[in-house]
Amino acid sequence: MTYAFAGVDTAAGDRAVELMKASVAATMTPAVVGGVGGFAGMVDVSELRSYRRPLLATSTDGVGTKVAIAQAVDVHDTIGQDLVGMVVDDIAVTGARPLLMTDYIACGHVVPERVADIVRGVAQACAQVRTPLLGGETAEHPGLMAPDEYDVAGAATGVVEADRMLGAERVRAGDVLVALAASGLHSNGYSLVRRVVEHAGWALDRHVPGLGRRLGEELLEPTRLYSALCLDLVDAIDPAGADPAALRVRAFSHVTGGGLAANLARVLPAGLVGDVDRASWTVPAVFDLVRTLGSVPWDDLESTLNLGVGMVVVVAPEAVDEVLRQSAAAGVPAWVLGSVHGAEGYRSRGRVVAGTKGVDGGAVDIHGSYRTV
Repeated sequence: MTYAFAGVDTAAGDRAVELMKASVAATMTPAVVGGVGGFAGMVDVSELRSYRRPLLATSTDGVGTKVAIAQAVDVHDTIGQDLVGMVVDDIAVTGARPLLMTDYIACGHVVPERVADIVRGVAQACAQVRTPLLGGETAEHPGLMAPDEYDVAGAATGVVEADRMLGAERVRAGDVLVALAASGLHSNGYSLVRRVVEHAGWALDRHVPGLGRRLGEELLEPTRLYSALCLDLVDAIDPAGADPAALRVRAFSHVTGGGLAANLARVLPAGLVGDVDRASWTVPAVFDLVRTLGSVPWDDLESTLNLGVGMVVVVAPEAVDEVLRQSAAAGVPAWVLGSVHGAEGYRSRGRVVAGTKGVDGGAVDIHGSYRTV
């Protein structure tokens, strides 16, 4: 009996590390101490001495059953971006700047090239959001996972000055909701999407005219990364030295599991209502395809998928034009989604969502009819 006979190939693990080293090294910033291969990654945080009250923000997540699509079509270099989007963008919504990210890959059998593809995707996305990929682990689990199965997870840490932290406590009546467009399905609701595709009997290599490409390619479209844009918006609209009590960027809402209304309600305080007009944007074709192919009710669809809105900026009215300008410059379509009102005297016009994700805060009134392609 040997470790290899038991199903664990340490040589393959070492080969995977060699293949990914260059990609990981490309994410390193001057603050990183040491190189690839240590027991722990380290970053110099001496600059935090200039903070009056630094708060560390942390987030962890995976990409869910989207990995099943990657495995089915044998394309593994895109889900790394999904992982970074799910983790780092959750930190940015607080106004925190990411300091580092780590990843974890569990698999039934280490295929060095496949592992390297996954990590390369993570590293390239980390470079886009200016975050070092400071460490990671690849674990081989023979007998627990099938040879071609794997799952990915990640965690990140960031920092924000306490009096510049964004969130519900900053939002006030009269603020404007600006939507930042999603790139596609992102990484939520794939249990529903996969079930719809399976029920319809559609193959992932099927060319779909309404999408302009194969179904599998559409379902693997990587999650759009927002953290760099969000932090740049904060810097431009509320530069260092601005009165912390009068920041014009109030909050961000990352639209992930639960859909638009549920996630927006998390960043609204009790006593306020977000008024969202469904007709303010056109739902991308892939979402309507899921709806029609699976006869999915609209209410269920909007409680599961992002429907084309990946991030919402809650901002003071006088800063809306700057948000739209910078978003356009960054190549991210943006539009006014709605506004914030006091709950007293407000008359709802549609589906009201509140109390989601364990947050006892405000509400969202999402009304009107969706426009489809």
